Amino acid sequence: MVSIVNSKKRYSDMAIANLQEYLRLVPAIMQAPQRFVWMSYDQEADVLYINFKKPSFATDSEITDDDIIIRYEGDETIGLTVLHASAR
Repeated sequence: MVSIVNSKKRYSDMAIANLQEYLRLVPAIMQAPQRFVWMSYDQEADVLYINFKKPSFATDSEITDDDIIIRYEGDETIGLTVLHASAR
């Protein structure tokens, strides 16, 4: 029983330590189209996918000079693909 309690304590400490990092996302989410953000990270490809609409079907995209792909559905920005994410 003690090891379970200690394990939960370590998890709780880790979650609290990371909480400030997650809270930094709040302003960006509040400014996002539709105030919805869904993200996933592909470690093998080192790519971060950020989506503002779910489901979404990109009809066009463009890549910026700093390797970010902006995805569009018609005139609406529906997501970003961040290449080389771990280097940012």
